[in-house]
Amino acid sequence: MRRYPEYKESGVEWIGKIPVHFEVKRLKYVADLNMGQSPPSEEYNSDSLGTPFLQGNADFGPHHPTPKIYCPTARKHAIPGDILLSVRAPVGAINVADQEYGIGRGLCAIRPRTSQLERRYAKYLLEVVRTKLHVVAIGTTYDAVTVNDISNITCVVPPFSEQTQIANFLNCKTGQIDELIRIKERQVELLHEQRTVLINQVVTKGLDPNVEMKPSGIEWIGKIPKHWEMVRNKFIFEQIRDVGYPNLLLLSIGIKGIIPKSQTGQKDVSSADKSLYKRVEVGDIAFNVMTAWKGGIGMSDYEGIVSPAYQVCRPTTKAVSKYFHYLFRTDLYKAIFDRESYQVVDQRHNLYYDGFKNIPAIFPSFSEQTEIANFLDRKTGQIDKLISVEQRKIELLKEYRRSLISEVVTGKIDVRSEV
Repeated sequence: MRRYPEYKESGVEWIGKIPVHFEVKRLKYVADLNMGQSPPSEEYNSDSLGTPFLQGNADFGPHHPTPKIYCPTARKHAIPGDILLSVRAPVGAINVADQEYGIGRGLCAIRPRTSQLERRYAKYLLEVVRTKLHVVAIGTTYDAVTVNDISNITCVVPPFSEQTQIANFLNCKTGQIDELIRIKERQVELLHEQRTVLINQVVTKGLDPNVEMKPSGIEWIGKIPKHWEMVRNKFIFEQIRDVGYPNLLLLSIGIKGIIPKSQTGQKDVSSADKSLYKRVEVGDIAFNVMTAWKGGIGMSDYEGIVSPAYQVCRPTTKAVSKYFHYLFRTDLYKAIFDRESYQVVDQRHNLYYDGFKNIPAIFPSFSEQTEIANFLDRKTGQIDKLISVEQRKIELLKEYRRSLISEVVTGKIDVRSEV
């Protein structure tokens, strides 16, 4: 795409040069700002009484908010067309009001002035300049920005008619990119579904589609291959409480399985005595008592230690841990883990070893467990590679979308003849 014929210095380092007929202004001179305010919580309701009320970016959708509560006494309001900006972590998230909303202290409603900013252009502009809010965000427990921070955001302001041209161009191009992203995301969803169906089928029915079946004797499991058994976990695994290895690799157990804590992106800020942490050997099955029902269970590929609150189990019979890694992470077993979990007052579902040990496991022969584990390692590895490729394409499309908006809004490319 071509550039404008003539440029000038914007005076702002991150913006650089802009077309000579563009201006640079503070947001407060081209838009009106309305910082949210939160009434007492007892004034909220979920019965559609009053105005739909937004507390923060948790209520945001892809483009417009999805309110969860209502408030008849909201002090601050946004009207249709207002740009809603999150002023608390994550700072800078954006939605557009599609109706009147009450807004809480986590939001700022930005209303472009009719003669200064075209509304659609204003949204694209804010998508570019909002990144600078992270620099000024402050807070003791979470990042936040003030009305003064937002008011002084630096804006690139072309002539109004050109803003309309830019908005028309970006609406068209980002719409095309968004459709490509949607298609790729659907492909990823289908690959995940394919992966899940494959695992569920193979660990419960085996690799032979013509195998003779029999009732398992357990209603929630249904039929299994005739030569397979149902064996309670206590006859397959023993509970391990091996402690005293504080210098081993710290492991985390979550829905991704068992991985080093360093790979979770979370720092180890615990001051707990690591000598009380449980040792995990390669091939052990371990689970997070609070998330086993969501898939927080699996086989460890590492020697390390886990929190004393986690459960570590080791096969006592001839069994292939990787087979049970796949079995216990199926929807079928997540449901039974949920059912056998101890429900505590704060809605946590805690599965302890006493509950785990009495759960019946589908138990093929050792050779079939090995064959199934190897087959699933190979097939899921292939699917995971395809997922990774599609996710990378999505990242590149999103990166291109951001770059395109930034280049157009700041005048690095001239799109006037493109619309």
